[in-house]
Amino acid sequence: MRFVIRCLFLIALATGWVSSTIADEHEAIPTVHGLALYDEPALSEGFDHFPYVNPAAPKGGSLTRAAVGSSFDSTNPFIIRGTPAIGIGEIYDTLLVENVDEPFSVYGLLAEGMRLDPDRFWIEFDLRPEARFHDGEPVTAEDVVFSFNLLVEEGNPFYRGYYADVESVEALERHTVRFEFATNHSRELPLIVGQLPILPKHYWQEHDFSAPTLARHPGSGPYRLAEVEPGRRIVYERVPDYWGAELPVNRGRHNIDRLIYDYYRDRDIAWEAFKAGVMDYRTDARAATWAIGYDFPAYNDGLVKRITVPDGQPSRMQAFVFNLREDKFQDVRVREALNLTFDFPWLNANLFYDSYSQTESYFQNSEMAAEGLPTEPELALLEPHRDALPERVFDSALPIDHPTDLRERLRLAYELLLEAGYEVRDGVLVDGDRGHPLSVEVMLFDSGLERVVQPMLRNMSRLGIQGSLRIVDINQYLNRLRSFDFEIITGQFPQSNNPGNEQREFWTSDFAESPQSRNLMGLKDPVVDELVERLIRADSRRELNTAARALDRVLRWNFITIPHYHSGETRIAVWDKFGYPEPFPEYGFDLSAWWVDIEREDEINRRLRRR
Repeated sequence: MRFVIRCLFLIALATGWVSSTIADEHEAIPTVHGLALYDEPALSEGFDHFPYVNPAAPKGGSLTRAAVGSSFDSTNPFIIRGTPAIGIGEIYDTLLVENVDEPFSVYGLLAEGMRLDPDRFWIEFDLRPEARFHDGEPVTAEDVVFSFNLLVEEGNPFYRGYYADVESVEALERHTVRFEFATNHSRELPLIVGQLPILPKHYWQEHDFSAPTLARHPGSGPYRLAEVEPGRRIVYERVPDYWGAELPVNRGRHNIDRLIYDYYRDRDIAWEAFKAGVMDYRTDARAATWAIGYDFPAYNDGLVKRITVPDGQPSRMQAFVFNLREDKFQDVRVREALNLTFDFPWLNANLFYDSYSQTESYFQNSEMAAEGLPTEPELALLEPHRDALPERVFDSALPIDHPTDLRERLRLAYELLLEAGYEVRDGVLVDGDRGHPLSVEVMLFDSGLERVVQPMLRNMSRLGIQGSLRIVDINQYLNRLRSFDFEIITGQFPQSNNPGNEQREFWTSDFAESPQSRNLMGLKDPVVDELVERLIRADSRRELNTAARALDRVLRWNFITIPHYHSGETRIAVWDKFGYPEPFPEYGFDLSAWWVDIEREDEINRRLRRR
């Protein structure tokens, strides 16, 4: 039916009838300033600024952070090839921007207004005529069409999945663009297309988009590229005549003149650089450092402060990820046994100062996490797949009741491995049929997790498993990921309060063999594919929660990862030269709302010079 409608639309376009039809639609459907996923946006039309910013924040100063990794070789973050520079998103504007003080509401940035089809088969955006790229060229509807097609056809596989239900994009007028959708199953899709980064057609049609580049190409955002030094640093400078500086969505934001990322190969060296005042800001992911590391002169003198920001989103799932493309990981009993070698209680007591909780759910710390036995609405989604799912999905409660005592955990792991056909010969666990040893390699690009990996490998050796750790540089790491040349790696699966189309790239079969997709493990499971689609098509908060819980339940009982741990907060250390509004936004953290106290910055610099 949609194909027929589309054909009629093209015929009508040729005859001129469609122009009057669209004009009628414009009159019938109101143009709005913002969209919310389920309800109405909290901020009314004509709002002055986001509630969590200081609209009178001063401009100026600099913010220096560390980028831990060997280097970068591209300022194009949208493609598979190359290692992109960190922070490059600062130079791009999108059609809409999120208010992180709401669960999921968006407001116009490049778009000054939008019209959404009541049946959700299309959305139109009216672009701001004053919007400009950094080289002075106007942002038009043709740039939007070009950007969408370029990203889907030549960009990272993520975009193909994220925008899979967009049927077409058309420039109706110079400053009006329409997105047509193949289905109206995803309530999130109209908001998702608003997140599209808009690239300058006049620039990229003259350059090879698919190749890594170090060019300072133009965007339309609040910052532009200032210094590009691979292996050392990348610097972004605030655009003094930024076209959108006084928009309500930007007022009080993007206050700092220079955003600097210095590259370090080792996080310990980066930590020393922070203590010496070479860097201004760091996110402290090490529990030991946070607990006992802040005993140095600058901190004791009050020049450095620590800030704890509660997480308003589900806790990020970080985990060791199995490459399911490997035969040895095909048996769920093997994967469960390897899970049991991860001794979180020991790690928490001996390495983490009891500051973490173990991550169990892919939607941890949210109402989307599965608990107990399946509810009736969950069972309605799961029952059609009973023959394809482990019985434990239906009759065993979550969280999974594994022993906490290490001896008991290893005993259970050993029993599972015996059931999977392994046996011990001369102290080595081997495949009972072929006599091949069970060996696993964990690959990292950062030595920071080595102290987490080594205890797990020791526990594996007690079972006769031959475990090893390989640490490689970031470029080799990325190349091996692209060719699926790994056994176990570390992966992260961040979730928002409103998961949607991105779940396809995390879990579905279409992305299992796509280089650099976020389906790192190569998961191919028709049940998971179906549950992801049910989640995307959820038409209410209740339906979304039910689909997420059913999906969570299936993923957890399949043991596709070895989950790590979380704290439920973000720990930040800064040299005390910044101002920021409090309280922080409820559903996220927006560093663009910070500013530099120039007098305080000068005082810190004077004291550092006197040392």
